[in-house]
Amino acid sequence: MNSTATPARLSTADSSFEADFKARLHWSAETDAGIEQRVADILADVQARGDAAVLDYTTRFDGLQAATMAELELTQAELKAAFETLPEVQRSALESAAKRVRSYHEAQKKASGESWSYRDDDGTLLGQKVTPLDRVGIYVPGGKAAYPSSVLMNAIPAHVAGVGEIIMVVPTPKGEKNALVLAAAYVAGVTRAFTIGGAQAVAALAYGTATVPKVDKITGPGNAYVASAKKRVFGVVGIDMIAGPSEILVLADGTTPPDWVAMDLFSQAEHDELAQSILLCPDAAYIAQVQASITKLLPEMPRREIIAKSLNDRGALILTRSMEEACAISNRIAPEHLEVSSRDPHRWEPLLKHAGAIFLGAFTSESLGDYCAGPNHVLPTSGTARFSSPLGVYDFQKRSSLIEVSEAGAQTLGQIASVLAHGEGLQAHARAAEMRLHSQA
Repeated sequence: MNSTATPARLSTADSSFEADFKARLHWSAETDAGIEQRVADILADVQARGDAAVLDYTTRFDGLQAATMAELELTQAELKAAFETLPEVQRSALESAAKRVRSYHEAQKKASGESWSYRDDDGTLLGQKVTPLDRVGIYVPGGKAAYPSSVLMNAIPAHVAGVGEIIMVVPTPKGEKNALVLAAAYVAGVTRAFTIGGAQAVAALAYGTATVPKVDKITGPGNAYVASAKKRVFGVVGIDMIAGPSEILVLADGTTPPDWVAMDLFSQAEHDELAQSILLCPDAAYIAQVQASITKLLPEMPRREIIAKSLNDRGALILTRSMEEACAISNRIAPEHLEVSSRDPHRWEPLLKHAGAIFLGAFTSESLGDYCAGPNHVLPTSGTARFSSPLGVYDFQKRSSLIEVSEAGAQTLGQIASVLAHGEGLQAHARAAEMRLHSQA
């Protein structure tokens, strides 16, 4: 396999830029029709047969033999034991990351997650009641890699929000359990955990089985089968988002060491071949230096073949006329991760409207946000940052409007409602308001 990387070199000054730019950005979120049908069959089977179907699919897809679902549930003692058997450096890192993630989401809750109300002059009370979801399911990917950071980022904001039960599902192919993932579940306060994955795990969470409790919402990333299953169960339960390939966009003014920028581009490219890494910079000589760093550093990377394919197929080094133009292009892309690798990042931040997370300054590598900075690493992808936000406390809460109309208030509001209801031809609505008017008593 090719392990050299030469991302597309584009320039906004070229007449072909728009066509080349759009071609490089294109990614279809459509799921293979065969996957869709298999997922539909799995969901229907789990809904009909419950635990028995989950056991069958876990044996078939994960090679994990179990006679009962009890064998696939991880106890709190197991989670604690996994934490205690970790080397001290890993325990410390896990606890430090969890503390920062929790602190950030506690601040988020105070800022936007509290109930409020006020009274009009006539005594009418209006407000909003914020309450946590009763039970959520978090999907943690397994198989090719283990993601303890995903456990922290999904479970901690749910815990901070006050969710009553947090149910984790994580595939463990051939029964191989990752101690860091189990320890992260212990640190983050997961209530129950099952070693199941794929569409069958999503179905179990959405519909409930004799063993796996039905949840109100499912969060967390997964493969194409998981993404398809989440789309199909939306409406039965809530979901966070349908995640596409990972993305990084670096806005550089040429003052950051090029090796740093090259490695930052690698940090997303190593996720998978469909990941996208883009550099926007007004300095042609600096772009050449970054390409030289890519060529120099790639052979050192264990996942170099994945990085190379990602950069060759979807990567781009784009020469812009100015940093202002780079910011405008960034807003068009609306990237998942946006690094402002500049001597004065706060000069450019006000121009940036659309991004999942914005990393300011040369020392703020995207990887710090992935693991331990504090803000959530579950971010909108594929341009959806134009209209959606990172996972947060608000995803695990719901809002109920509070309305208490006083007798005096009903005299004014009742007349308004009566006029509008008659205008819509809804006489019962109108009469319900009119009955409370003093003139109708």
